[in-house]
Amino acid sequence: MTAAASLKSWYWIHKWSSLVCTLFLLVICITGLPLVFHEELEHLLDDGKPYAVVAEGTPRSTLDSIVQSARQQYPGEAVQYVYMDDHEPTVYVGMAESYASDPKQHHYMRFDAHTGELLKDGDTLAAEQFTFMGLMLALHVDMFAGLPGQLFLGLMGLLFVVAIVSGVVLYGPFMKKLSFGTVRKQRSTRLKWLDLHNLLGAVTLVWATVVGVTGVINELAVPLYGLWQSTEVAELIASYKHDAPLLKHTSMDAAVTAAASAVPGNEVVSISYPGNLYATPHHYVIWTKGNTPLTGHLFTPVLVDAGTGAVTAVAHPPWYLNLLELSRPLHFGDYGGMPLKVIWVLLDLLTIIVLVSGLYLWFARRKANDARIALMVRDISAAPAPARV
Repeated sequence: MTAAASLKSWYWIHKWSSLVCTLFLLVICITGLPLVFHEELEHLLDDGKPYAVVAEGTPRSTLDSIVQSARQQYPGEAVQYVYMDDHEPTVYVGMAESYASDPKQHHYMRFDAHTGELLKDGDTLAAEQFTFMGLMLALHVDMFAGLPGQLFLGLMGLLFVVAIVSGVVLYGPFMKKLSFGTVRKQRSTRLKWLDLHNLLGAVTLVWATVVGVTGVINELAVPLYGLWQSTEVAELIASYKHDAPLLKHTSMDAAVTAAASAVPGNEVVSISYPGNLYATPHHYVIWTKGNTPLTGHLFTPVLVDAGTGAVTAVAHPPWYLNLLELSRPLHFGDYGGMPLKVIWVLLDLLTIIVLVSGLYLWFARRKANDARIALMVRDISAAPAPARV
């Protein structure tokens, strides 16, 4: 293949990969702006009671008592999960009509970790999708289409990465006669936007690649966790396969203590209740994380027999789940405090300009081609007919 033919192929790849994914990428970029500040916005929009201000060292209420309070509020429902906020002294308890309920029909209650007081009785996840932050998250993750939507947006993210790679290949040949950063302001509007498109594409190259790749990985969370549960976790609990469902569960606090002893140095962050989608019918799955900047993003679940309270296994996640968990903070930029969040937003805004300018350049080129063809047709029509012999 000649250099000219190769360049033409790369141009075709860049054009169509960009055009197919651009509108969806615009939705993702725009909804990603408030999600970068999701913690701050959720705190601002929260209408629940504040947690009690207590002296340092005040003991926390037991998880068993908090779960009992949740059950008293909804005596006919099943506990799905318990989650401890690692920034504020609050405990969330997820409930649903049954373990077979659609996860979107789960609802949560938020309790004060010290006093055990109910601070907020939250809506179902389906209802929360229609709050401002819920809308932003749903549009960003699956466009209200569940797993098919996640996989579709993952494909759009993959096309975005292809567009970036092909853009890098094209950048050198098209810009070799110009100094880096040149914007030809004296030329046509289309050329000015082409130069700006190339410049901002180069500036955001690394960030856009990282966010694009990690976005694709994040969209695979459901099938990846499903694969792990159906293979490695299934092997760990194979001996329980034919046991009758448990009628009574051991103390959750005792299970948490046993799990913490099994993974010294890790912090317990949540508990999936026996029967929940992310647990087994016979086990608490107690999710722990490390205490360093790196391991703080890696989760190690511990399976605790809900009948005896004994640790069944420490289910060390496979490499692909570790990769998934490490990709989350890189995608949202929430591991370096407010300065990094601001940088993430600025780069997101620049990427929006790159996407919009790419659309403009495509339409402008089509318009120029249409005008050129119209001019040729007019010239042909105006030409005198050839004389007959």
